[in-house]
Amino acid sequence: MLQKKLKNKMEEEKKREIVVPGEVIVEGIDYLPGDGTEKKGEKIIALQYGLAEESNKLVRIIPLSGVYQVRRGNVIIGRIEDLTFNGWLVNVGTANNAFLPVSEFPRYINSNELADHLDIGDMLVAKVNGVKRKGIDLTVKGRGLGRLDEGLIIKVNPNKVPRVIGKEGSMVNLIKDETGCNITVGQNGLIWIRGDNVESELLAKKSIMFITERSFVSGLTEKVKEFFDGEKK
Repeated sequence: MLQKKLKNKMEEEKKREIVVPGEVIVEGIDYLPGDGTEKKGEKIIALQYGLAEESNKLVRIIPLSGVYQVRRGNVIIGRIEDLTFNGWLVNVGTANNAFLPVSEFPRYINSNELADHLDIGDMLVAKVNGVKRKGIDLTVKGRGLGRLDEGLIIKVNPNKVPRVIGKEGSMVNLIKDETGCNITVGQNGLIWIRGDNVESELLAKKSIMFITERSFVSGLTEKVKEFFDGEKK
């Protein structure tokens, strides 16, 4: 069992390392280029600074700095900035405000009732429905989308979000299990935390900060488990 754990740890350390543009990450005919990489011959080359990760022969880079790049299908968190006759303007941390049309609300709403459902200053979680040259279209049709009531909202570097979520949600699920909090991670770097008490919310926040400060570290999941063990003591 111990030998297997050591082997897994060695494999993880090998799969994740900081790279710079132009650096050869891996070489071999079986490897495929993912985000932030390109293939030249049999070599996978880094196109940006960040954390290189290889999974099932797919190589990608998790940026360690930079701004949020909007993509269709992203789940993001924003703040209602203004109301129009047919929807809401939402600040999601990009150069242009996003727009949530009334037609993308789960049920029918009269134009004079917009503030009854989402008012200026309200926070919401939405999905990117489309990306245009001068703006972003949102929808709140879907499970888990809509206004966020109570809880705590924190901001992290958008490029640290993949580490907070973890592979197939493993990291954020660990935080949820250890703190008992409901957590929604927006791809734009805003994270909503809601627990049964302030202490659990602050513990979840502290663990997320722990992760973002060590996003370049290999074997991070084990270190987060050790963090929670220490907090319990």
